[in-house]
Amino acid sequence: MTQHPPPAQPAGPPDGPAGPDLPDRVARVYGELDLSTVPAFAGGFINFGYWTGLPGPAGRPLTEDDRVRSEQDLYRLVLGAFDRPRGRTALEVGCGRGLGSALALREFGLGTVIGMDAHPDQIARAREANAALLAPRAGSPGRLEFLRGAAERIPLPDDRVDCLFSVEAAQHFRDLPGFAREAARVLRPGGRLALTTFFARTPEAARALPALLPPFADGLDVPHVIDEAAAALRAAGLREVRVRSVGDGVWECYDRYMAQQPALRDEWPRRYLTAYETGLLDYYLLTAGAG
Repeated sequence: MTQHPPPAQPAGPPDGPAGPDLPDRVARVYGELDLSTVPAFAGGFINFGYWTGLPGPAGRPLTEDDRVRSEQDLYRLVLGAFDRPRGRTALEVGCGRGLGSALALREFGLGTVIGMDAHPDQIARAREANAALLAPRAGSPGRLEFLRGAAERIPLPDDRVDCLFSVEAAQHFRDLPGFAREAARVLRPGGRLALTTFFARTPEAARALPALLPPFADGLDVPHVIDEAAAALRAAGLREVRVRSVGDGVWECYDRYMAQQPALRDEWPRRYLTAYETGLLDYYLLTAGAG
């Protein structure tokens, strides 16, 4: 079994009921292929992980437990960008199976967490995986909910949430400016945005990435440029936009974990470290505030 979906095959029949807003490749990878089940994403969070907080000696072999911890710690890095989140309402854009939304609720004291994803299969999985948290407590509404929606058309009213976060989903967004405008719309005054994923470092790098990494070539990911992503947030009216490179806590350990797994060591995803080391892409944390 590969740790990522295989490179796309020639186009065939439509991928089914995922909806017209999803490119075929995205619909298939998060539908029938179910990326959360492949070995490189042990635990089902579907992210590269943030590895700086792992216990033990730095050079020891990395375990599957370490891999799961790294994925959880990437969420903790993002959620830690919110000041005093206790009791507030949060939206996760691109929630997948909802495991990060549940972590946010459990560990950060949020009042309500809304997990949103564009793929109906992911929403169904999120509801199944988090059934216990979704059940309302006696006499009070549930604090976790999941809904289907696109990043550029969030199905919530204006000024609905205090915190908006997204973990390794924005590489799938076809319309980053549209997402930025929607984020600014649904955030209450004084609300905060925190987003993390991998971005191309320059326009030239964005043009080079499809030749190195199949997801950029087959339509799964879009090689957004980091400066353009930050500019989109500013243009939408968000303020105090800050960009922080966190790649030194992502790529080397992710690649080391892959190299230590016999079934994973020779797979193409190890090219992400090459892309990082050659200056084509990096992993970033973006934060911003609503006016």
